[in-house]
Amino acid sequence: MHRRRWAILSVLMLSLLIVVLDNSILNVAIKTIATPAPTGLGATQSQIEWAINAYTLVFAGLLFTAGLVGDRLGRKKVLLGGILVFGIGSALAAESGSPGQLIAYRALMALGAAFVMPATLAVLMNVFEREEQPKAIGIWAGGVGLAIAIGPITGGALLDHFWWGSVFLINVPIVIVALVLMTWLVPDSRDPRPGRLDPIGVVLSVVGLVLLVYGIIKGGELADFTDAKALGTIVAGLVVLTAFVVFEKRSDHPSLDVTYFRNKVFSAAMSAIALVFFALMGVTFFGVFYTQSVRGYSPLESGVLMLPLAAAQLIFAPRARLLVDRFGNKATTTGGLVLIAATLAAFATFEADTPIWLLEVVFFLMGTGMAHIMTPTSVVIMQALPREKAGSASALSNTFRQVGGALGIAVLGSVLATAYRNGIEDKLGLLPPNLRATAGESIEATLGVAEKLGPQGKALVTPANDAFLHAMHVTALCGTGVALIGAVVTFLFLPGKPPAGQRHETETELVAAGE
Repeated sequence: MHRRRWAILSVLMLSLLIVVLDNSILNVAIKTIATPAPTGLGATQSQIEWAINAYTLVFAGLLFTAGLVGDRLGRKKVLLGGILVFGIGSALAAESGSPGQLIAYRALMALGAAFVMPATLAVLMNVFEREEQPKAIGIWAGGVGLAIAIGPITGGALLDHFWWGSVFLINVPIVIVALVLMTWLVPDSRDPRPGRLDPIGVVLSVVGLVLLVYGIIKGGELADFTDAKALGTIVAGLVVLTAFVVFEKRSDHPSLDVTYFRNKVFSAAMSAIALVFFALMGVTFFGVFYTQSVRGYSPLESGVLMLPLAAAQLIFAPRARLLVDRFGNKATTTGGLVLIAATLAAFATFEADTPIWLLEVVFFLMGTGMAHIMTPTSVVIMQALPREKAGSASALSNTFRQVGGALGIAVLGSVLATAYRNGIEDKLGLLPPNLRATAGESIEATLGVAEKLGPQGKALVTPANDAFLHAMHVTALCGTGVALIGAVVTFLFLPGKPPAGQRHETETELVAAGE
């Protein structure tokens, strides 16, 4: 037993915290980054989507390979290298001079983060004895919930006092402290029989996902998914992803074992994980513009408004197994997805003067729904595969969360952009022709043009708010439909209440896998 194990856990928590924090802290900054210079970068809605998805896609695409590299080279080396790259990417992102630079540096940050996440858990499992692992993993997992809770508030506080780049620069001093403490405290370890790397599979998966997401975002930007650029890229992405599945199926060392998905229960559980993050990331994306652009809340106030969502997850996630024990996985997960669908449908009723307490209730219920999806699906995944595949199942569920979130932003963001452009187009006739295309890209673009025009531009504010609210309603209903499809899938394919002995065995496996 390592005598400094609890100090080591604290250092691992620090590195995990900033990696997860970075996504939640950015959520409240997207409106500021979309604001024209000098306040922001004047990023279009599609560029904002890419600033978020560049991180998510690279992270998801490299997660499996990063774990294998750590097994081969040593987890401490990979952890130090990953956190260093993340810190460099953060410093560069803070000084970005254009949306394109921000997107590139976010991808660099994700490259580092992909090597940090699996290494933290691997080191933890190595320094704690089996009887203490459940407690240590519980604390480790709690770090994710903590980051989700404090991210928006930290981001809001920084934006109230500093420029938008501060949400990235805050990572740098934390990275420096983490590097010093890791070098001193964390022992190195490696797998004596590491798996083989799958570089071709990694390249195919990342390229396919990027092409697919790019096509979806481009279609929303053009308000025309039949456009050759959008449709051609979507088709190309699907072709590459098909090639990825075929290659992985034939490989003797696949990064993604596609044979797992022959199990309908496993596939249904993975679908539920992807869909809940699809909904969460999508609603967060348009929720920030609703609270800040339409309702006029500051970034800090907007971050505080999202606290009920995080609080509900922290409260109910550890207790969700009680519902699973009583009602079974099928009922608990399906109920969670129906609750998510109801909260999304509630967004379709929100107007500029809706009482803010209703938004808080909806956020709390959304967090409650998520908590009752993640725990049961994790249990189901562990039941569906042999015990020796527990590590792969855990990594795969993390990947599906990231990909689901990326597609949620791409798809729902594109629906939002298309509906907004269609709603505002006929109100832009009074603008000079060279400003119409720019003003129609997003509500922030419209308000930015209106501000530059002075008194003449004030006439655009109300139409912009109306067009955005209509677009948000359409987007929320699309999300509702997706969540209901997920509920049907889980109702049809997830198992019911398991026997008592099997429940206890599965919970033990879940803890060992780090869920």
